[in-house]
Amino acid sequence: MTATTETSTPAAPSSPSFAASDAAVSDPAASDAAVSDTAASGAPVPGAAVTEAGSGGLPDARAAAGLHSSVITWFGANARDLPWRRPDAGAWGVMVSEFMLQQTPVVRVLPVYEQWMARWPRPADLAAEPPGEAVRAWGRLGYPRRALRLHGAAQAITERHGGEVPSEHGQLISLPGIGEYTAAAVASFAYGRRHAVLDTNVRRVFSRAVAGVEYPPNATTAAERRLARALLPDDETTAARWAAASMELGALVCTAKSPACERCPIAAQCVWRLAGKPAHAGAPRRGQTYAGTDRQVRGKLLAVLRDAPGPVPQSQLDAVWHEPVQRARALDGLVADGLVEPLADGVYRLPLS
Repeated sequence: MTATTETSTPAAPSSPSFAASDAAVSDPAASDAAVSDTAASGAPVPGAAVTEAGSGGLPDARAAAGLHSSVITWFGANARDLPWRRPDAGAWGVMVSEFMLQQTPVVRVLPVYEQWMARWPRPADLAAEPPGEAVRAWGRLGYPRRALRLHGAAQAITERHGGEVPSEHGQLISLPGIGEYTAAAVASFAYGRRHAVLDTNVRRVFSRAVAGVEYPPNATTAAERRLARALLPDDETTAARWAAASMELGALVCTAKSPACERCPIAAQCVWRLAGKPAHAGAPRRGQTYAGTDRQVRGKLLAVLRDAPGPVPQSQLDAVWHEPVQRARALDGLVADGLVEPLADGVYRLPLS
């Protein structure tokens, strides 16, 4: 996961396009959240610890409502003004942002998103282009298979749904490249539907505030899904707002490395903080390496192909990485993933179909 510092001007998003931020990414940006004197001082409120409110570790309705009110109020004053949160972004803008924000911080996504939406403002516009153009426009966002999946989703939307991003979760999850998280996020952020939206930021907030654990498990568990459903407001509009607000709280305040508890609107209810912030008890958390990996080599090879106006000879690709075995393995992987098409006589290009 990549971390970044955000400086966007906070602004409350317009309903229903709440739209998320930094999906599956830790974002240690600070915000000027105004919190109550009690929360800011860190003084615990008797009986306020979330896990004391319900049975089986799940909060009851009163405790959950307290979380909703505090976090949503904070969000109204501190949400960043991001282009996919604006009403004119529409469902397509929300979907594009969700694909781009997976494991990629906002600061890197913003310029690519703006260029993408200017070029392809509707799914049909992207669907009409070869998939290689999506890979080219993806630039250096990383994980370029997301570009192919987004292109495939645009084609399916154009063919099956008349060019309009569907609003129903079941229709969204049937699109190419869209899983449970993205379907829930688009339905919630674009259409104001009631869904539990669990990215890394949300999972970390719930883990600390309710479970009293510094970090959530590496992969989403059934227990986390039960907790997310238990915390989901009954009202659709409030549920959608809660999904975006809890995600923003994890991105800006309850960050992975430097949580700003003094600015947290639910500090007085946070089980982890009230317990003295016990250190992570699991295996050491290691960040992903990049230098010298096949990912780096793949990126260098793709950069050559993106920048070229036409097919590229093998010799031009050979020049970007000194180790022939790793270079060949990376190139074979790009071909297998459909990101590169081999032509005759050792020439390669971005995919046309």
